[in-house]
Amino acid sequence: MIEIPSDLNPDLVPLAFLLGTWEGAGVTDFPGAEKANFGQSVTFSHDGRDFLEYVSHSWILDAEGNKVKPLETESGFWRIDKDRKVEVVMVRDQGVVEIWYGELADQKPQIDLVTDAVARTAASGPYTGGKRLYGYVKSDLMWVGEKATPEVELRPYMSAHLKKVVTPEEVAAMARGLGDLPDDGIAFFK
Repeated sequence: MIEIPSDLNPDLVPLAFLLGTWEGAGVTDFPGAEKANFGQSVTFSHDGRDFLEYVSHSWILDAEGNKVKPLETESGFWRIDKDRKVEVVMVRDQGVVEIWYGELADQKPQIDLVTDAVARTAASGPYTGGKRLYGYVKSDLMWVGEKATPEVELRPYMSAHLKKVVTPEEVAAMARGLGDLPDDGIAFFK
């Protein structure tokens, strides 16, 4: 279920499905780098202004699903206009700053983005642009990213399946909303 906070800027209501902290795992695979599974934590938050704040941390996982080492960190800001056009300003720890443009699909919580501008520091690796697809599917957040370099044409390089994290405050609110349950608990399911 998608909840819309009462203090959310009205312009951001179409992006409300992104709000919260999401965690899960995915796969990264790009020429010149080792294919690996990764874990990820993504948070979309707001402070009442006309943008969502975005922070993502990812890390390489071993075969048992344990953290091995950091993979990448991103942060940025997401906006949407009245025509459902989305713009994202993002910075990555590898020394890359990107401006992304795209749109929210009609009648479904799905966002397609493509880079419009890329700036790189001297220390960053080769990168010329990318595409991303984010979707809210059966209460989960899924995404796939594509990237291009001067040597490699645009191709998928990362994807992840993330589940929403429930905070202790949200659990308490859910418990308060339950009311009285039958003594045996089983009758609740009948």
